[in-house]
Parts: sequence; C-alpha cells; structure tokens
Amino acid sequence: MELRSCRSCGKMFNYFTGTAICDDCKKRREELFQEVKKFINENRGAGMEEITEATGATQKQINQWIKEERLVFSEASPIVFHCEHCGATIRTGRFCEDCKNKLGGNLDKLTSKPADTGSDAGSGKSSGSSIGMHYLR
Repeated sequence: MELRSCRSCGKMFNYFTGTAICDDCKKRREELFQEVKKFINENRGAGMEEITEATGATQKQINQWIKEERLVFSEASPIVFHCEHCGATIRTGRFCEDCKNKLGGNLDKLTSKPADTGSDAGSGKSSGSSIGMHYLR
C-alpha cells in the first residue's frame, strides 16, 4: 500500500490497486453511475448531450462506462458506437459479438496446452521445435 493523491479531488489516501481515486470519490462516481443508468432507462431515446446535461456526468465518463459494458443502450437510443475491430454498430463495449468470439477463440488458442508430440519432454532435452521448461541441476 502507498500514499497517493486522489486524481479526482486531490485528497491523500492509501492506494492499493485499481483507479487512483479515494473511497469518497469512488462512492460519488458510483452514485453518478446509478443516476445515469436510471436516466437512460427512463429516457431510452435520450442523446448523449441530454444525458450529460440531466445528470452532470461527462461524456468521457459515460464513454468509459460503455467500454466497460456497464451501460447498454437500447435499439430506441440514438447513441451507437462502432466495433474497434470491424466497425460494426454496437450498443455497448468495444467489440461486436462476432469479434469478441473471434478474439476469444484466438486467446484460447494462445493459452491452450500444446499437444504431446511424443518428444523427450521429461528427459530435459530440447527437440528444437517444442517449448518446454528446463531445470538447472
């Protein structure tokens, strides 16, 4: 833990992990989020300017909540975003469902266990083409 200055209000606080804002500012930010969410649910056709004026939230903060998938806009909303990968229209997040699935599949391939090729994996010898752990003796 370390002592930091809150990025929002400047107050000193014990920082552990995450966003460098104090607990009071986190609480206010969460209350603002709930207010924005409620306004959007009650005013499904509201545009970004109307949301910011009614709630006091900045467009930057609203965009952050959208990227985090905390806010989702209905089909009735004039607010749309585009997938950062393919450009498709989306209502929340950074990527469309197709790109999420493709990117997730690629991640699975990268993190999956390599198939056993019958090499000398347990002998400590390297076969050149496989990647393995080697122990110092």
